[in-house]
Amino acid sequence: MQTVNLYDRIEMDRTEDGVIRTETNLPFVPDGEGNLAWRAAKLLLDEKGIKDGVTIKIRKYIPVAAGMAGGSTDAAAVLVGVNRMFDLGFTKKELMERGVKLGADVPYCIMRGTALSEGIGEILTELPAPPQCHLVIAKPQISVSTKAVYGKLRVNELAPEEHPDIDGMLECLRTKDLKGICDRLENVLETVTIKEYPIIEEVKKHLMDQGAMGALMSGSGPTIFAIFQDKKTADNALKSLRSIEDIKQAYVVRPIR
Repeated sequence: MQTVNLYDRIEMDRTEDGVIRTETNLPFVPDGEGNLAWRAAKLLLDEKGIKDGVTIKIRKYIPVAAGMAGGSTDAAAVLVGVNRMFDLGFTKKELMERGVKLGADVPYCIMRGTALSEGIGEILTELPAPPQCHLVIAKPQISVSTKAVYGKLRVNELAPEEHPDIDGMLECLRTKDLKGICDRLENVLETVTIKEYPIIEEVKKHLMDQGAMGALMSGSGPTIFAIFQDKKTADNALKSLRSIEDIKQAYVVRPIR
């Protein structure tokens, strides 16, 4: 798992009326209990018996329902923010332990950086950062249900070459071998999502043709990321995506700690 410099912006204000409110800039993002950020605030305030409330304003930039942990990172930010705003005294480890109650990706989003994720996502090992590179992120105009994708995944039916070489990937991270990292990109969830949405494979091929060292679907999809050694090539690839009608959200980003 890797953090990149594409992020939502969250503003939080403490209130005295005891109400937790969420506001977003996108009409299809749920407010209230349906929003992970709301549930994150309630989790900590209830545990500590805090009677004050909080207003959470979320401006979304991370694509929604895109396999990029956008909701999880918002929840993580609210856990950190509420802890600080109300001076609750939780350590990062304690916040991560509570975050897993909200979603499997939340502990990682608190941790950040480069990490090996095991279990359901709560067993995290910090890893060396990847070598300098640039990524093009492209999201087709479709939304994918993570639950549905996992429900259709048949791990036992996968061929040996469809399983990721995790040990090899870890070694390439340690030795800063960008080509080795790109050669080992693998996502078993592609076996489900690409069958239903061929546009994902089309975009991957397009980005490889534009000079990417490797391209892969992020999470359960449908977002694709492609790795480039230099920013100029990445910028040119981004511009080329205008030729694909189904791509309305695309960015050049870089890995960050």
